[in-house]
Amino acid sequence: MTIHSSILSLIGRTPLVRLNTVTHGIEATVLVKLESMNPGGSVKDRIGIAMIEAAERDGVLKPGDLIIEPTSGNTGIGLALAARLKGYRCLFVMTDKASQERVRYLKALGADVLIVSSAAKMSSPEYYWNTAKRLAEELPGAVMLNQYDNGANPAIHTETTGPEIWEDTDGTVTHFIAGIGTGGTISGTARYLKSMNPDIQVIAADPLGSCIKTYKETGVLVDASPYLVEGVGQERIPANLDLSLVDDILNVTDLEAFTMARHLAREEGIFCGGSSGMNVAAALKVARTLPKEAVVVAIVCDTGERYLTKHHSDEWLKEKDLLEEAAQLSVRDAVAAKHQRGSLPALVSLPPQATVQEALALMSSYELSGVPVVESDHVLGVVRENKLMASVIANRDTLSTSVSELMAEPPSIIDGHEPIETAIAKLRTEPLVVVADFGRPTGILTRHDVLEYL
Repeated sequence: MTIHSSILSLIGRTPLVRLNTVTHGIEATVLVKLESMNPGGSVKDRIGIAMIEAAERDGVLKPGDLIIEPTSGNTGIGLALAARLKGYRCLFVMTDKASQERVRYLKALGADVLIVSSAAKMSSPEYYWNTAKRLAEELPGAVMLNQYDNGANPAIHTETTGPEIWEDTDGTVTHFIAGIGTGGTISGTARYLKSMNPDIQVIAADPLGSCIKTYKETGVLVDASPYLVEGVGQERIPANLDLSLVDDILNVTDLEAFTMARHLAREEGIFCGGSSGMNVAAALKVARTLPKEAVVVAIVCDTGERYLTKHHSDEWLKEKDLLEEAAQLSVRDAVAAKHQRGSLPALVSLPPQATVQEALALMSSYELSGVPVVESDHVLGVVRENKLMASVIANRDTLSTSVSELMAEPPSIIDGHEPIETAIAKLRTEPLVVVADFGRPTGILTRHDVLEYL
């Protein structure tokens, strides 16, 4: 039988996966290392157990101690998984920028969580790292493992992550891309890879607003500006970050990172967080300049389930003005927006047996100039106000005629998943189109509707 002794033995040996769709036009091979396949769902599972076992060896951690750690969430989860099995309590200090999914995950694992303001500067006692350090000094039996400066962090990547990439690519890897949070993943992995081949290029992806790129280029530590990608970027230089191993740093905007994370989910089936989107966005920028023989490996840091209320939510992205409009606007969105604006139902239609009088009353009620005729989810045709009125003026008895006798050819039917440009193209020659979801009519769009939505 193949049986694992505990959940901790599942950490590591994560797979490399080739990207096939988002790499359109790129000749080089682009691979991602799915750290989301770790039991706690992130690359930080590796350092959680590594830091605890190093502290045990050094006599820093004793049975029953309290582990306190500043974290954006993933390191906390990695620590909590190992700590609960080893009998330690945990308190994690996080900023209010952390997703609720991460906070709830930690609490579900039995950890305590303290939320502090993300607006606090590094010099402030309220800064999350300073808060954790103070609590570790004040509370009895408390230990702060300090992922930013703990040497066990990069060491585990030198021991495991780097060799896995080297072995799985048969030593053909030419470029390695990772973000900079604590510096452990990129420094530890780079140390091994460059020991095997000094020509391997190590590229750091960093949020636009982080201070690290400027520091590497000038040696000056400037104030960081706000950004929304979680778990990466810094306001200080961690001891675990060895910039001598980093050949270049590429800044990636929040929009680029979140958009790529969503593309990875929808086009590659890789459901990941914003920092993973940032890494892949940087990897693709690098890969576009490389020949076919190049092999680029980027880290997918964690699972997207931790960001369902953030960048995997259209509402959140719209609130932050980060929704990639050209890619995300769909016909269905326009219908939903129309419905939300007022009392008009998304779909106003008539059965074929309805009379002209009933049709005119319906159009007058909703101020419509055309209505589709629908029976059993089939669009049979469309009746238009001007034609009905002309018929009634010519012959008043037409009021009692069924609309099936006066309807015109059916309007175009567009699937709700289609981009809004599809509806715009049809509405250049037609006054209205019917929107359908999986063949069932669900709404109507007119030129006015689309203009109002846009």
